[in-house]
Amino acid sequence: MPRLKQVERLKQVERLKQRPDFLAAAAGIKVPAAAFVLQARARGDDAPPRVGFTVSKKVGGAVERNRVRRRLREVVRLTAAEQTRGGADNNAEQMRGGFDYVLIGRRAALDLPFDRLREDFVGALRRLHRAGKTGAQTGRRNSSPKSSRDQNA
Repeated sequence: MPRLKQVERLKQVERLKQRPDFLAAAAGIKVPAAAFVLQARARGDDAPPRVGFTVSKKVGGAVERNRVRRRLREVVRLTAAEQTRGGADNNAEQMRGGFDYVLIGRRAALDLPFDRLREDFVGALRRLHRAGKTGAQTGRRNSSPKSSRDQNA
């Protein structure tokens, strides 16, 4: 494979690294799965999708947290590579440009078979995009109506 194509393939999915990006994705919609929670928000541009990974200390020690993070990174990498080859069935099962995604790892990611992790990730993307919500419309953490006490104040 020519060097240029390798670089293009690596750049298709960028990483989230700064705290404000993680917080913005947390304000978007959340889709739970057995091994992770997928958070997403639309950025409003056409840049490649960005993905961040986080695993709390509740999951375990550093070795276990890193193993969860590595497994989730590989799921995203394989899903993106499949998208590149045109393997995804429809647009709802793909990571879309202009979106930020955050995967919050759970302890179950250590024990679940890898194929199940991939199925859960594709299913979470499908549920996220079929919902038609982007998280950027409201910009609020929850869209529940204000309580009567707040309205009278």
